[in-house]
This record gives sequence, structure tokens and C-alpha cells, in this order.
Amino acid sequence: MVALMLIAPAMVAPALAQSLAQSVVPPGVVLPTDRSVLPIPEPAYPHSTVLDVRNAGAPPPRFEIKAPSQAPNVLIVLIDDMGFGQSSAFGGPIHMPTVEQLASGGLRYNQFHTTALCSPTRAALLSGRNHHVNNFGSIAETGTSFPGQTGQRPNNVASVAEMLRLNGYSTAHFGKNHETAAWEVSASGPTDRWPTRQGFDKFYGFMGGETNQWAPLIYDGTTQVELPKDPNYHFMTDMTDKAIAWMKSQKSLTPDKPFFMYFAPGATHAPHHVPKQWIAKYKGKFDQGWDALREETLARQIKLGVVPAGTKLAPKPDAIADWAKLSGDEKKLFTRQMEVFAGFAEYTDTEIGRLVDAIKATGQLENTLIFYIVGDNGASAEGGMSGMFNEMTYFNGVQETVQDVLKHYDELGGPNTYSHYAAGWAVAGDTPFTWTKQVASSYGGTRNGMVVYWPKVIRAKNEVRTQWHHVVDIAPTILEAASLPEPKSVNGTIQVPIEGTSMVYSFDAPKAESTHKTQYFEIFGNRAIYHDGWLAGTIHRAAWETKPRRPLDQDVWELYDTRSDFSLANDLAAKDPDKLKEMQDLFMKEAEANSVLPLDDRTLERANAALAGRPDLMAGRTSLTVHEGMAGMSENVFINIKNRSHTITAEVDIPKGGANGVILAQAGRFGGWSLSLKDGKPTYTYNFLGLERFTVSAKQAVPAGRATIRFEFAYDGGGVGKGGLGTIIVNGRSVATGRIERTEFGVFSADEGADVGADEGTPVTESYKVPFKFTGKIAKVTIDLLDMKKADIEDAKRARKAALVKKGLSD
Repeated sequence: MVALMLIAPAMVAPALAQSLAQSVVPPGVVLPTDRSVLPIPEPAYPHSTVLDVRNAGAPPPRFEIKAPSQAPNVLIVLIDDMGFGQSSAFGGPIHMPTVEQLASGGLRYNQFHTTALCSPTRAALLSGRNHHVNNFGSIAETGTSFPGQTGQRPNNVASVAEMLRLNGYSTAHFGKNHETAAWEVSASGPTDRWPTRQGFDKFYGFMGGETNQWAPLIYDGTTQVELPKDPNYHFMTDMTDKAIAWMKSQKSLTPDKPFFMYFAPGATHAPHHVPKQWIAKYKGKFDQGWDALREETLARQIKLGVVPAGTKLAPKPDAIADWAKLSGDEKKLFTRQMEVFAGFAEYTDTEIGRLVDAIKATGQLENTLIFYIVGDNGASAEGGMSGMFNEMTYFNGVQETVQDVLKHYDELGGPNTYSHYAAGWAVAGDTPFTWTKQVASSYGGTRNGMVVYWPKVIRAKNEVRTQWHHVVDIAPTILEAASLPEPKSVNGTIQVPIEGTSMVYSFDAPKAESTHKTQYFEIFGNRAIYHDGWLAGTIHRAAWETKPRRPLDQDVWELYDTRSDFSLANDLAAKDPDKLKEMQDLFMKEAEANSVLPLDDRTLERANAALAGRPDLMAGRTSLTVHEGMAGMSENVFINIKNRSHTITAEVDIPKGGANGVILAQAGRFGGWSLSLKDGKPTYTYNFLGLERFTVSAKQAVPAGRATIRFEFAYDGGGVGKGGLGTIIVNGRSVATGRIERTEFGVFSADEGADVGADEGTPVTESYKVPFKFTGKIAKVTIDLLDMKKADIEDAKRARKAALVKKGLSD
């Protein structure tokens, strides 16, 4: 028999590997495994010349890829939108027992960095290359046509999941993806950049940047999941259950096969959704306000040793009000917002604890390498100065006031809100730094706590590591820990070299010099450069600011010596202009090398595919026909009805006795619209951001038989977000008309899509319960966009005036 020995990390030249793969393996030859070329080529086997199997000798064992002996299981936990100063493991006020427990048995890294934004951090984490090299200069929904910004990870940047899978690992991803180009998230694909085509055997989670935790749009692989009818359902618990079940199955069937699990909750990104009992645990814990909380947190950080003694608080941004000057209503609302967030964080960490306990119960924890990364960027200040009852108001230019949000005080965290906290808490959450998420030029946006735990190898317990590292360093660390070489070719494509540096050297060497010497940062024009202890950067725009502070070429740069100034409190730009110039020149060098240029500081404009210049499934189309059963179509793959006249025409069959249910709906409780039959009567409801609903409904039911139900919307024009006149026509006869006073111009939902024959997720209107499936038959539904000509505008104005007169109102 021929022995096929898999030697790790033994390597042979690619040409030799190819030659071996194409040749017959002679008896007695040991075949080396070249793990630098993936997939590892399978050898050819000799054809038998024996007629009868009874006379033939047994063939050699089939070729099988196995991970190197003693290769560890790997678990990456990535929390969303959590700042350096929020978790108790890094001196924060939020009790997170799981990360504390892992830290006590492992290492805390207090100089670990992310990119300052979701998609870029995740792309860099899983590839070991900088985010622009992954084409994720920003989030997936704001991609452009420029290299570095397309939102499509290239084939020459393979994920570490694919590297491990092709080296004998089981691989799974649970939770948030946000690494697939927005226009590719549809039934039409392509699915090349979905998780299950990017190295993961299993994916269970959501594709975008956030999701409703009470009613998420979830995929298992590439198939949308129908959620259970459980009033207590919450995605955090669901994804943990699925992760535990997958892990147990792997270790039951293949106990010696290591797993790689990427566990990325939507928490603690908005919406802040958590069961009430977790909120109650923090009642009164934040009454002191964000200014006092910053002081308290810094004191705990110094005592814990994750911040050097003598560190001063960096100045608070001018836009953040002093807590002492806030009104009683402001303090009441803001403390509640933070209680909700803290409860959400502790609940999330506790669920992660269930996963860790399950790994321990299988006997696998000792040889499991865990990276618990407490945030993919700084805490989020995207809630603005007052926070929000519904985060979608931000994307539609509607400013919620404290009084607006207070109306929902008792509902915050529950399924009837889609909330975000005020920016003051984000600044406090990034203690001891000044800035927040999106600000890539400050450690407030890029410094995140990380715990590494690997009992079998890491001898040190409850120690702090101060080496400077970045999220691109995780992938090479995993490869070294598993005794695997960096692959030069994956799936036939020569690879861009990994840019990160392994952290393994630091596991048992607390005083070792950092190996990561230089790192650029850039998000939406906020940019910085780190080199050998120095940091230079410029604040181009804060997260709560709608426009940049000044043109890119007029930005004001700051300079910090991070070796003596942990919190970036002492700007040395004026004192050392030569050093600043040196750093600025280095930034430009790194920017050019990593496809960072040209800089693009646009934000909301980039949400529009036409303005951004990226592919759009609906580009140039004025008509879309959809069919029963199509569901979950995001706004990036569905025709855009906003800010223009349009019609919705449904061809249906009504059974005897009538029909009920949704014909077509887009989005849900926090903004959207639906066309349905209620008690057999055609009804159109427009939900303006969950703040106001406009309904047009007929008085008579649609008769049995084939019917054409048509909704016409005559847009007022004169800008975006305006109102218009809605008319319902059944079989050619107008049956109802009514005003829709205002509409959403920007985004209906970050996660809820358009559904034909039902309203999945949350309801557009509370007059029905989801999914309110249509009980007749839908042949097709066609949405047509109409040009708003001058005559149409005049007709719309006349119709508006007539409708107002009918109601006894004036124009």
C-alpha cells in the first residue's frame, strides 16, 4: 500500500506539486504536502488492469487533507460598535463576565486597533490585508467604481477561512456578514462573495450592516430563513444556539478535525434591542452622566493596568454638552438610552459565555485559540446629540428631538423601537480618547480591547500585552498557531501577500518589541498614519456632522507621540512640524500603495448607486415585475419608488368568499409601504418612519375571480421627500383616493426588504399581523416609475387642492 503522509508545514515548489499531482504515485513513495498552493493538488492513481476485484490488491487510501497535528480550534468573537472604555474587561462600566473570565485566563491587548468602521474592519480581519486592498474603503452599501472602494473582495485576497478550510478545518460564520457587495445580495447573485463561497462551510446570519434583533432577515447559507413564531425570539440567542449545535455536530462526527468559527453578533450596533430584564439591571447606574463616567472609567482602567498610570483624559469634543448643563428631560432620556445599551452588551456577552461553556463541555476548550475583540471600531456616535427612537430617521434627514424620543421611553430596547443612544455616551465609551466610530484619525475610532485565550499554549494568565497591533494581524497569527504557511496561490489565483504580522511572539514575551511598525488609517476622509510610536492624523468630519469641516487639501493635522501620550491628549504638530511632514509623506506613500486614493469623503451621496458609480441591478430600468414568493429584496436590488410618481399593478385571482393579505410590501414598522386586501378591501398604507401612517382604502371588497388591482401615486414634485396623491383602481374603476402628506427620500430600512404575497419581518401597519400572507393567487405585480412632467405636477396640485377642500382644509 502507498502511504500518503501529510507533512506540515512541509513545502515543495508549485511546479513539483503539479508534477506530482499529474503522475502516478509509485509504491513506497511518501508524498509531501505543499500547503503554499491551495487547494492541495490531489495525486493521480494508477488504473487497474485486473479483471476481477477478488484478484486485485487493495488500492492506497484516498487522498485526504488533514490539518497539521495538534492544530487548535479557532474562535473569533467580534462585538459590534463597542468602544475601548465600555467593557468591564477594559475598565468600563458594563459587566461582561465572559470576556473577563477569558482575560483572567489569558491576555489583554491594550494597543489593538481596527479601521474605525464595520465592513473595512471585517474584511481586514478575515484576510490579513488592509481594507482598501480588500476593496472595502468604506461599508458595503457605499461602494464606488474606484479600486479600493468597490465593495468586492478580489480573488487574489483569499480569506483565512478559505485557507483553513483547504487545510482540513471545518469552518462556520454566525451573525453579521457585511462583506458582500450590496447589489450581489439577491436571488440572482452572484454568490461568489457570500460567506459560503468565501471559505465558510456554514453561514447563519444577516448580510448587511445591522438587523432588527427581534425580527431579523436571516440566511442559512444562501437561503432566507423563516423565523419561528416565538414572541420571545431574539437573534442573539438564536445565533448562539445555532453555533453551539454546529460545533457539537463537528466534534461528534470528526472529533480530531479542528474548527474555525467566526462569531460576529449584530450587538451592540443599533438598533439596541434587548429583553427588559437586562435593562433593569442597569437602572440608575448612569445617573451621574457621561462626564463623570469618563473620569470613573479612566480610574478603573489605570487600576486594571490597561491604561498607564498618569494618563490624562483627552479633551471632549466641543459638540458634546456638559452633563451638568442638560435639562431634566435630557438626563432622563439619556440615562435610559445607556441603560438599554449596557443591558444589550451584558446580554450579548452572557450568550457568548454559553458558547464558550459548550466548547468546554466537549473537552475542546484547552486547545481552542480564542480572540475576543471588543468592538469592530469605536463606540458609535451616529445617534447624534439626542439619540433616536428610530435610526432610520437619520437616513431621511429627520431630526428627532428629546421630546420625540421620550414618547417611547418605556419601549426603548423593545420591538416597537429601533433605537440608538446619544453621542455623549459614545465619547464616554471611548475613554480615555476624544473621538468615536468613523474617526479613523483618532484612537477613539480605532482602539479596541482584545483578549486572547489559549490555555494549551499561553502560559501567562491575566496579563496585559502592550505591543502595537492591528486587525490585519489576526489572520497571520492563526496561520502560525496552526503551523500553516501563508499560501501563495489559492484556487488558481496568485495571492496578494498578507500585510499583517503574527502576534504569536507576544504570547509569552510581555516586553518584546512590537513587530507591527507602520499602519495607515482612512475612512471617509478621516485619515492617519502610525509609525514606530508616532501617530499623525486629521479630523475631517465627526460622525454627527453632515458635511466635512473643510476641503481635503486644507485639513488640519495633529501629531502625537503615543509612547508617552496614551490618550492622545498632547498635540505636538506645532512643536515638531518636521516630524509631522515626515508622517504626512508616509501616509501618502502608504495610501498610494494600498489603493486609498483618491480620497472620497462623501457619505449619504454614496448610498445612491448612480451618484457613487457602482453597479445597480435596477440601473436605467423604469419597470420591475415580481412574483409570488419573492421575499427579502433589499433596497439595493429593488426598484426605487422614492421621490417620483409610480404605479403598482397586481394581477390576482380572488377565491369565492374573498381574499385577505399583503400583495406587495416594502420594509416595515420603521418605514415602508404595503398594498393589501383587508376584509377583502384593497388598502394601501404608507408608513413614514414609524412616526405617521397614511392609508388609502376602498369601501368595497374585490369580487371573486381574476382582478387587476392598481395603485397610482402622483408625486407632488418640487424636491425630495414630498407628498402626493394616492389612488386605488380595481378592474379599471377608481375605488379610493387619498393624500400621502410626506414620504421618505432616503432609506426605508437597513435590513427589511420587499416581499410579494406577505409582509415578512415587522408590519408596515399594526392593522394586521405579519406575515399576513395573501389568501388568493398572485399572477404578477408590476411596479412602473413615471416621469413627472409639468402637466403631471399641475394635475397633482389640483388633486391635492381637491382633496383638501373635501376635508374642509385650505392649501
